[in-house]
Amino acid sequence: MTSFRIERFGLAKGELARFSQTDPLHRDWPVVYTLNDTSEVYVGESLDGAGRLRQHLDGGKKSHLGEARVIVDTTFNKSACLDLEAYLIGLFSGEGRYQVLNVQASSGTGNYYQRDTYRERFQEIFAKLRSEGLFTTSIEEIENSDLYKLSPFKSLTDDQGDAVVSITEGLLSALNGGPSGSMVIEGGPGTGKTVVAIFLTKLLRDIGAWDGEPLESESYLTGLFTIANRTTLAGLRIGLVVPQQSLRKSIQAVFSRTPGLDAGMVLSPFDVGKSDLTWDLLIVDEAHRLNQRANQTSAQKNREFHEINVKLFGVDDRSTTQLDWITEMSHQQLFLIDRRQRVRPADLGVSTLQALADDAEARSRRHVLTSQLRVQSGDYVEYVRQILGPQPPSRRIDFSDYDVRLFDDVGEMLTSVRARNAETGLARVVAGYAWPWESKKDRTRADLVIGDIELKWNSRVVDWVDSPKSVEEVGSIHTIQGYDLNYAGVIIGRDLRYDEAAGELRFDREHYFDKKGMQNNPGQKLTQQELLDFVLNIYAVLMTRGIRGTYLYVVDDPLRSYLREYLG
Repeated sequence: MTSFRIERFGLAKGELARFSQTDPLHRDWPVVYTLNDTSEVYVGESLDGAGRLRQHLDGGKKSHLGEARVIVDTTFNKSACLDLEAYLIGLFSGEGRYQVLNVQASSGTGNYYQRDTYRERFQEIFAKLRSEGLFTTSIEEIENSDLYKLSPFKSLTDDQGDAVVSITEGLLSALNGGPSGSMVIEGGPGTGKTVVAIFLTKLLRDIGAWDGEPLESESYLTGLFTIANRTTLAGLRIGLVVPQQSLRKSIQAVFSRTPGLDAGMVLSPFDVGKSDLTWDLLIVDEAHRLNQRANQTSAQKNREFHEINVKLFGVDDRSTTQLDWITEMSHQQLFLIDRRQRVRPADLGVSTLQALADDAEARSRRHVLTSQLRVQSGDYVEYVRQILGPQPPSRRIDFSDYDVRLFDDVGEMLTSVRARNAETGLARVVAGYAWPWESKKDRTRADLVIGDIELKWNSRVVDWVDSPKSVEEVGSIHTIQGYDLNYAGVIIGRDLRYDEAAGELRFDREHYFDKKGMQNNPGQKLTQQELLDFVLNIYAVLMTRGIRGTYLYVVDDPLRSYLREYLG
């Protein structure tokens, strides 16, 4: 038997007066409420539901929403209400049916008494709201969507929250004449670098547009909403630079549906370089994917690289990188980095990234994210790095809370991945670039041929994960980097082998088909070890995409035997 009820009425003085008089809990009890019309929604919580709704009505800023719902539960406490508020905001934002009018003043809530019990009830509350038409899809469908995963309304971990506050305060100080310089956030796969980039962009825009009305939230972020800070950030020109095309398109879709943000804020490095205007702040996600002066993916991009260098610096200096474009075209910069996710020679060099991090550290502007958000077993991520590193783990770890399996038959792995997709959605197969892309020009051709199994590479690069054919196709590093899956089926091709005699992992150039992945930059001569490092980074990224599990098939027999010591 449920202990909650949802009271629904029009947001008008007469109906609000009747609501405030019917139950003492309406005036003196923690509640969560929603306000909506046909296109916008607002979610709030209060200890005085009737009084808070009257403030919205009298203030006029949300009275146009018209319809109110108050969620009343005799077991609610303040922490449960804060949690439910954040939960519903995230789901509304993730479904994308309504524009969410909440400002980014809440980072959610941490643990509290009987949180698991309350969260089970939240699902019942969602079901009731869905039956009343506020939602049209299931929780699972929403949580599997890019809109949800990339939403600016995410709850932050402690280290993410600390970074956001510190960066905001540092930016405010710099804009008011204090110490300046680039800021850096470092973190491994699944630590939420992209979440921080999107959250911070929304927060800064919200502070700059704040109307001065007291905020309901008791989050530490509300302290940033001051008249002085609003004055400093009002009209601030902010851009979010995303080097990967597929991820950039997904974030643009989120920004286009979020009040205060717009798709034009999400940029490629080329967009920055070609602009005639500068930015007050450029936030660069996956900054390790910024390019050096290397051969680009098309003749047009090569021409643009040359033209931008000449435009900005008067000469096409071969040592100039897209990092230089960013610093030239902005007053303040924030770079989000994982040096171990460099996957092509064109990516910024390790020494460049190290110098960037060291400089930020020297000015107390470097922040490190460690909390694992993607993979349900945080130890698994570092374990994979060790397995693919020069010094493998000293002992095997079995992950009871994470479904990792090593298959001897690729067909069985494919069947298992598709079964997980039927159960949970968002299960996909990905692989190293160890097979040529024959189907790019001829869709009748197969690409990955393993025994009697024939598979095709991704038929699209942008938004491949959510495309209808993706369940039957195989994604590459260029379609999946930066994305989450529920389950990842990873095929390790012959580009990576194991030398049993030497006890070492080896790169096999003959079976690596990413031309840009082996191409020397001007003045560069890639070594076999450097190429091996790129391929190991690729497989580490692929093997850490799955939230609930990773399924592996390895083509090279000695490598499969080596990995069996640690996995499956």
